[in-house]
Amino acid sequence: MPIIKSTYSGPPIYLFNGHLETIIPSLFRKIVDVNYTREKIDTPDGDFLNLDWAKVGSSKLLIISHGLEGDSERHYVRGMVKLFNSCHVDVLVWNNRSCGGEINLGPILYHHGASYDLDTTIAHVLKTHTYDEIFLTGISMGGAQTLKYLGEKGKDLPKEIKRAAVYSTPCNLLSSANTLKLRRNAFYKNRFLGKLKLKIKAKATQYPELIDLELLDRVRDFDAFDTLFTAKLHGFKDSVDFYKSVSADNWMPFIQIPTLIVNAINDPLLGPECYPKALAEKKEVLTLEMPKRGGHTGFMVSGQEFTWAELRVQEFLLNPA
Repeated sequence: MPIIKSTYSGPPIYLFNGHLETIIPSLFRKIVDVNYTREKIDTPDGDFLNLDWAKVGSSKLLIISHGLEGDSERHYVRGMVKLFNSCHVDVLVWNNRSCGGEINLGPILYHHGASYDLDTTIAHVLKTHTYDEIFLTGISMGGAQTLKYLGEKGKDLPKEIKRAAVYSTPCNLLSSANTLKLRRNAFYKNRFLGKLKLKIKAKATQYPELIDLELLDRVRDFDAFDTLFTAKLHGFKDSVDFYKSVSADNWMPFIQIPTLIVNAINDPLLGPECYPKALAEKKEVLTLEMPKRGGHTGFMVSGQEFTWAELRVQEFLLNPA
């Protein structure tokens, strides 16, 4: 499908660059009147996932995958939940392992390629609920997990899943990881690493034989963190092997349902390979939209409770042309 021209007119005037468009909503945006009912389910490897439901009695369901070190309480998740509930759609947010306020049991945490836990979530939904239509959305890392899942399933995707939409998504993980080496992105690198180091310390209390906390002192960037911890815990050689092995674009050519990817040109956390132009031009079911503005999970609109990206996802999923 051709790459389409974006309808996003831009953020409020005080958000005058991609960094402000990213950071200000993350720190200050609040979404009220969202209430969850939590369900804990088992994973095939003996761990658990926390699922947060916001039901309105619908025959339609939206499943949301959150971003790195996020959970169901992030503003971009709550905004999507509130918007879709207002459209009379049930919503389920699954929290990645160790996210959502509770450390998981097993030695592994989560990563951009953890589509197996999304698969477990969807299998549980199909076994325990009856929905006529299911839609998938993911933000940032959650978008990568969603795209990978769709490609892995390919023609075997459950028939209930009709459409998908993701935004601010690192379609190529190595390209995105390289942006965190840039000096101008030190804020994001330090913020993410600080949170992830706390998770590793928690894991070390559970599995002291697997985790050497002295190595944590050597970590100054994601290359080191992902080589010493992510790759080691999840069975990869090093950070580069990890990035290349789990990157969503390995599976995107096999997606079979209408899928929207919205990535802002000024997103500070996306490298050039995160904009799959060549694939979108030749793949009928894939729509790529690249607004000039928006930052990373930003897309604010003056005087609006919901972001443009949330409204764009709603339009694509619920009101297809």
